[in-house]
Amino acid sequence: MLAIWNSAWTLLLFASLFWAGNSVVGRGVAGLVPPIALAFWRWTGAFFITLAFACPHLRRDWPTLLRAWPPMLALSATGIALFNTLQYIGLNSTTALNALLLNSVAPLLILLFAFVLFRERPSWRQSLGIVISLLGVAAIAARGSLDMLVHFRFNEGHVWIIVAMAIYAAYAVLLRLRPTVHPLSFLAAAMGVGVCMILPAYMWEIAEGRTISGVAGAYLGMAYTAVFPSVVSYLCFNRAVELIGAARAGQSVHLIPLFGSALAVLFLGERFHLYHAAGIALIAAGIALATVKAIPLRPALAGRRSTLAGE
Repeated sequence: MLAIWNSAWTLLLFASLFWAGNSVVGRGVAGLVPPIALAFWRWTGAFFITLAFACPHLRRDWPTLLRAWPPMLALSATGIALFNTLQYIGLNSTTALNALLLNSVAPLLILLFAFVLFRERPSWRQSLGIVISLLGVAAIAARGSLDMLVHFRFNEGHVWIIVAMAIYAAYAVLLRLRPTVHPLSFLAAAMGVGVCMILPAYMWEIAEGRTISGVAGAYLGMAYTAVFPSVVSYLCFNRAVELIGAARAGQSVHLIPLFGSALAVLFLGERFHLYHAAGIALIAAGIALATVKAIPLRPALAGRRSTLAGE
């Protein structure tokens, strides 16, 4: 377990897989569970699950969390209250596959926020890697057809998803401001504050007459969102950002449509085509280019270049 906890890309693989499932489930329960209700009960369930393990750490870390209330409010609003709520709203008017594909704008937005907020400039490898991964996503989106890609149209759901991804990008960049506390303490506190932020909107949704259907599948879907994309994925992603930074960890978002396509094959009976393979290869190449460190120059060659630069 310690090896996994210290392996950023193993953690990001799990986070991306469960987040891909979140979009599939969110679309699957649309019409059964209103979007704000799904966000509220997802995070309420996740909060109590996390709290069961976090209590000893929270007692120790509570003073530090209180002193860091401005970044905690910002992280709770972006990562908990807004991102997933807007995503579920979008999934009511677009397909899970479209939502998964639009997730791939997040790495671009992460680099933008990192530059605007912290003047962090992307390397040429990161920029080129993002372009290559986006080409892979486009290949899957277009199903290997340029005509389908050209005629792709945005609807209201797409706009909600893109806004949600912009908020997610802000969360990923702002994670560097999180207080130095145990991961479970941070997660429990962020979830608790986030649930309080969602509550007024949930009360409004109930007042509008939008309630949960009493179907077993709706509650199973809610249970999945409370455990895997909430507790497990957030622990994994937060730890990965701590290990390799937001810009590099953000490249993993391209894995979400990749896993989403596989889940569609497994659970929705969709067929795997050649364009899926091409898209997956491009996504993997882009991630590798953006995240694998360049091989250092040999000492003799490095010295020669330094001498030339001095001339």
